[in-house]
Amino acid sequence: MSEEQPKPTQEPPEEQSRIQEFSLVVGGVASALLTDLTSQLLNQSLGQRGIVQWVGYSVAALLVVISYLRLRARRRRARSRRLQGASELHAAAEEAEQWMIALGSDAGGMAAAEWFTVNEDWLRDLVATEKPQNAAVDDYARICDALEAWYVRRPDPEALLELSELLSATAEANGRRGFAELAAARAATAYRMLGDLDTASTRLGVSDNIATHGRTAAALKMRRQVERALLHLARAERAPAGNDRDEAVLNARDRLDDARLARPGPDLAADVAISINLAVVHLYQHDDEGALEQLRPALARATAAGDVSGQAHALELMGVAAWMRRNQHEAGSRWEHAAHLYAEIDEHEGHARCLQHLGSAAVHSGELDTARELLERSATLRTSESEILTKYLDAARRTSDLPVVADDPPRRTAVTWLKRLLRTVRRFVGGLT
Repeated sequence: MSEEQPKPTQEPPEEQSRIQEFSLVVGGVASALLTDLTSQLLNQSLGQRGIVQWVGYSVAALLVVISYLRLRARRRRARSRRLQGASELHAAAEEAEQWMIALGSDAGGMAAAEWFTVNEDWLRDLVATEKPQNAAVDDYARICDALEAWYVRRPDPEALLELSELLSATAEANGRRGFAELAAARAATAYRMLGDLDTASTRLGVSDNIATHGRTAAALKMRRQVERALLHLARAERAPAGNDRDEAVLNARDRLDDARLARPGPDLAADVAISINLAVVHLYQHDDEGALEQLRPALARATAAGDVSGQAHALELMGVAAWMRRNQHEAGSRWEHAAHLYAEIDEHEGHARCLQHLGSAAVHSGELDTARELLERSATLRTSESEILTKYLDAARRTSDLPVVADDPPRRTAVTWLKRLLRTVRRFVGGLT
C-alpha cells in the first residue's frame, strides 16, 4: 500500500487574494516581455522593423491594460464583500439590541424570547466567524451584549463562557481594552453560574487589572461589585448556618453598597438589581421588614420602567418575606402574581420557581393533590434538576411527611427556599453594563 500523500496547506483568504493579484501583475509583465522578444525575432527574420515592432508594443500594452482591469475588478469585489459583511454585522447588531431591550419587558417580552430562540444560532455563527475591525468591533460587541442577556436569563453558562472568550480575542486583536475588561467580567459571571467560585473571583481580578476610564468603566466597576456580592451570596448558600455564612452575607452587603456608590448616573435597571440583591441579604439575616424596604421601591421602579421581569422577581421575594412572617395567604398571592408575570414574558425558570413555591406551600398545608399538580408543572418548565423540588414532589405523590432539611432551625424553612432563589438575582448582572 502506498503511503498517503500529504495534503497541501490551505492559505487564508487574504493571502490567496494577494497571491492572485501578484500573479496577475507578473503575468502581465511576462506577456509584455514575451511580446517584445517575439517582435525582435520577427524583425530579425523578416527585416521589417516598423509594422512588426508596433504590433508587438500594441499587444503588450493591451495585455497590461487587461491585467490592470482584472486586478481593479478583483479589488472592487473584495471591497464589496468586506462592506457587505460589515453591513450585515451592523444590521444584526441593531436588531439584536432592540430585542434585548424588549426582553423581559411589557413591550414585547414574549416576542423577544421567541426571537432569541429562533435567531440564537444565527447570532452565534456571526460572532464565531466574523473578524471585525475598527468601527465594526462595536457592532460585534453589541451582538455579544444581546446574547449575554439571553444566556443569563435562560441560563446557559457554557455558551456565556464561549461568548466571553470570543469577545476577549476580538478585543486583543483590535486593542480595545474596554471590551477586554468586559469579557473578563462576563467570564466571571459564567464561572459563578457553573459553580466555580474561585475561578470566577480570579476573572474579576483580571477585569480589575485592565480597567479603563470613563463612564463605561464606571458601569463595569459597578458590575464587578454586584458580581462579587453574588459570589459572596453563593458562598453563603454553600456554608452551614453560623459565622461563615453570616460573614459571607455581610461581605455581600458591603459590595452592594459599593456598587450603588459606583453608579455612573441614574439607572433604573441598576437600582432594581441592587435593591433586589440587598433584599436577598436581608432575607438571609431573617430581616423580612428590611427586605421589604428594598423590594417596595424596586417593584415601583421596575413597574415605571416597564420591566416585567424585575416586577416578577420583586414579587417573588416579597412572597418569601411574607412566608417568613408566617403569612401564608400573602405569600401565595405574591407567588401567583409573580408566576403570572413570568408566564407573560415566557421566562420559564422564574415561572417554575413560583410554581415550586406554591406547590411546597400546598404540601405544608396538606393539599397534596394541588401540590402534586403545581410541582409537576414546575418540573416540566425546569431546565435543570432541583433537589428541593424532587423532595417535595415525592412527598406530594407518596406521603404527607414533609421533607427534612438539615442545618436550619424551625424558623428558617423560608431560607431553605431562599438558597434556590439566588438564581433570581443572577439575571440582573447582564443588564448592568
